[in-house]
Amino acid sequence: MDIRNIAIIAHVDHGKTTLVDQLLKQSGVYREHQAVVERALDRNELERERGITILAKCASVVWRDTRINIVDTPGHADFGGEVERILNMVDGALVLVDAAEGVLPQTKFVVGKALARGLKPIVVVNKIDRPDGRPDEVHEEIFDLFAALGASDEQLDFPTVFASGRQGWADMELHGARKDLAPLFDLVLSHVKAPKLDKDAPFAMVASILEYDNFLGRVLTGRIEQGRARLNMPVKVLRQDGTVVETGRLTKLLSFRGLDRLTVEEAEAGEIIAVAGLSEATIPDTLGAPELAGPLMAIPVDPPTLTMTFRVNDSPLGGREGKKVTSRQIRDRLLREAEGNVAIKITESAESEAFEVAGRGELQLGVLIETMRREGFELSIGRPRVLTRQNPETGEREEPMEEVLIDVDEPYSGIVVEKMSKRKGEMQDMRPSGGGKVRLTFIMPSRGLIGYHGEFLTDTRGSGVMNRLFHGYGPWKGPIEGRRNGSLISTEGGEAIQYALWYLQERGTLFVNPGDKVYVGLILGEHSRDSDLDVNPIKEKKLTNIRAAGKDEAMLLIPPRRMSLEQAIAYIEDDELVEVTPSAIRLRKRYLDPNERKRFEKRRADAEQAA
Repeated sequence: MDIRNIAIIAHVDHGKTTLVDQLLKQSGVYREHQAVVERALDRNELERERGITILAKCASVVWRDTRINIVDTPGHADFGGEVERILNMVDGALVLVDAAEGVLPQTKFVVGKALARGLKPIVVVNKIDRPDGRPDEVHEEIFDLFAALGASDEQLDFPTVFASGRQGWADMELHGARKDLAPLFDLVLSHVKAPKLDKDAPFAMVASILEYDNFLGRVLTGRIEQGRARLNMPVKVLRQDGTVVETGRLTKLLSFRGLDRLTVEEAEAGEIIAVAGLSEATIPDTLGAPELAGPLMAIPVDPPTLTMTFRVNDSPLGGREGKKVTSRQIRDRLLREAEGNVAIKITESAESEAFEVAGRGELQLGVLIETMRREGFELSIGRPRVLTRQNPETGEREEPMEEVLIDVDEPYSGIVVEKMSKRKGEMQDMRPSGGGKVRLTFIMPSRGLIGYHGEFLTDTRGSGVMNRLFHGYGPWKGPIEGRRNGSLISTEGGEAIQYALWYLQERGTLFVNPGDKVYVGLILGEHSRDSDLDVNPIKEKKLTNIRAAGKDEAMLLIPPRRMSLEQAIAYIEDDELVEVTPSAIRLRKRYLDPNERKRFEKRRADAEQAA
């Protein structure tokens, strides 16, 4: 049977996973009247909750006697490492672009990677049924993008399909029949070339996806680049420098059929397969026959730009809410994550029982923390920091820069420009995007965006959309204004009392409810001034033997501000931590003891003065 291997790549929320649902449905993967869940490839609990794809996944359909292996990829810039790996496995790509939103930063990122690999993409202008769609303009934008990214003449001559993934149709003409997805299937068969690989050479494949299965153990997925794989055949695993990591056998050989993986006896060059039976192999190792001379080349992944410190939870409540609390358990889990996620790097911290975890962005690291939290881990997380470098030629300090694209209603554009300039953003472009909206483009330091998203949504009354993409490294921009308000810090431990909180709420915004557990050094709320304030949240009303003439005044509390994990991580300052347990997210001072905090502040002030 002929084979086609394609990836579906796009900016977040442009409809990749929904389109895959319809491709599976119309190719006959599902039985008639079978109950089908929406976004079938988003199997991960966090993916379904957030409505985004986090992990790349494979599926397979048959169309006109040809097997089409489809790889669904994430659309968010933080998970770009997944996209880069997947492009090694495919011979073609469907580039989805929203008919209204047009080309966005992640579109540029994924298309650039695909063009650099020599792929000739098929462009799918999706969501044509949107009332604010502008398909002709978007088509022009895509052509300009390809040209700006240095596409060859052959790549510039890309075919375009107009589609609605949700309604399940695609057409070569903008106002065509709009019946089904047959035109898209046929275009994949005619435009994407079948893999032409040597089937008689020794077996070799590059591991592109690593996952854990409760029954099979470590499962590695990749495309066979040469030769044939057979069940139980002996193999060796080679690192990129040619060293042999291990030898073993392929105890399981799995091929994709629809959404399932089925055991097969043999697979040949060009097929995407999953294998089990190896204990040391990881991404991007080469799995090959014993006679294979050397490793296959793997594309290097862009380096991480952001790091956080993961510590053991040493708060007074540590160990009460989670099952996995030791540094050894945390280290093993982080190392396992780094094996399967090439965009994350783990190093031992200079502090005891702490680890530096570097990744592409706050969302990627936030997803890792949330996943660990649900697995029963307790952690304390430090403020995100950018990873700087020295320019090899000039020797000057450089920091990661981001390209930020903002769509906002015209009345709010002024406040956004003001806030971005305070955070060292430099505006590159400002143009109307229709419907009373303005599209703003900035280049700014990555650290300027830490903690800004919540403020941005407040400033734009929730109507603004901000997209970002790693732009490169630029000269260090100097100090950036951080949070202006101080913290309300607990001086006592126990349970918060309504009487005490009622008097404290006039001092600022509270983060806790009556009955919540508190301890010395816990951050109870945000002070209305720029300094920290020590307060007592468990102070009770003194009782007397004199009865009041009337009832006590009603002590109504303003509902506390509750933060999500990402909001909490973005909110804290350098001397604060986020305590993360399976049942709570708390903010706390790094040093709980007030005397120790004063010593730390003095050391920091002395260091700043010396610098």
